[in-house]
Amino acid sequence: MPQERILVVDDEEPVRAVAAALLERSGYEVTTTESAEEALTRLQQDPDYDLVLSDIMMPGTDGLTLLDHICADHPGLPVVMFSAVNDTHVVTNAFRRGSIDYLLKPFERAELDSVVMRAIEHGRLRKQNTIYRQAMGDALDLRDQETEGHSKRVTAYAIALAQAMDLDSEQLRVIARGAFLHDIGKIATPDNILLKPGRLTVDEMAIMKQHCERGYEMVRKIPFLREAAEIVYAHQEQYDGNGYPRGLRGEEIPLGARIFAIADTLDAMTSDRPYRRGTSFAAAKEEIVRCAGSQFDPQIVELFLAIPHETWVELRAATERSSQG
Repeated sequence: MPQERILVVDDEEPVRAVAAALLERSGYEVTTTESAEEALTRLQQDPDYDLVLSDIMMPGTDGLTLLDHICADHPGLPVVMFSAVNDTHVVTNAFRRGSIDYLLKPFERAELDSVVMRAIEHGRLRKQNTIYRQAMGDALDLRDQETEGHSKRVTAYAIALAQAMDLDSEQLRVIARGAFLHDIGKIATPDNILLKPGRLTVDEMAIMKQHCERGYEMVRKIPFLREAAEIVYAHQEQYDGNGYPRGLRGEEIPLGARIFAIADTLDAMTSDRPYRRGTSFAAAKEEIVRCAGSQFDPQIVELFLAIPHETWVELRAATERSSQG
């Protein structure tokens, strides 16, 4: 079985040596670097690490900035921060920005082992979760060619909106999962309805509408997707209460579902369908403004309008490049 690989980042050579010795004695393969800049270069060249252990206080780029870079560029890679300072504000800041755990120097071997084992297991589960979500989304896209790539685009749009609202990293993860899996219940929808080229009958539409609840029942049973399941359940609700399946109104609708509604309409209107060409982002924006207060949360629409037009164009291009790659 291959050894788990750990990258240790600290500007003090004695600290690097002690950490490496303790970790190697516990069976890990350890690489040490003396700065955040060196660590980022190494991760660019060789991203296949299982964990990063980083000091916070370092000359040049500090550990929290390194943490931000890793969370952005290597989102599946767990990071544990350490420091000689036991400062609640610093600890809270590290966790808020994505640290898995926090250690005080000098290290005690038992505590180091315990934290490292938990963090590596967390990273392993995170990778499995990502693969699982990807498989579920891809399975749906394979069934419904009309919406191929829709899951990825609408997720990118929803994340951009959520970031504009300054939501924390955990809320972003929940919204990303809910957006990506929003239509997963359609896997249970019969092909003759899901793939029907023309308009659905009243009875067929009633069956199609069941996908919200079916998706919710599928997703809520998976512990790490339980909160995302609420978005799956509510993604067809409307701000004025005229949506389905429960007719939720206003803030009864989960925030993630209200964000998703705008992202979904933006992608639906700007994507080609067999029966019509996609419209422009400008036209889609006009429609979203027109439906503020009825279909959409007007406060989120305001934030949507503040995001530059080019952002949506670039996000669409980026998701299409990643799908082709």
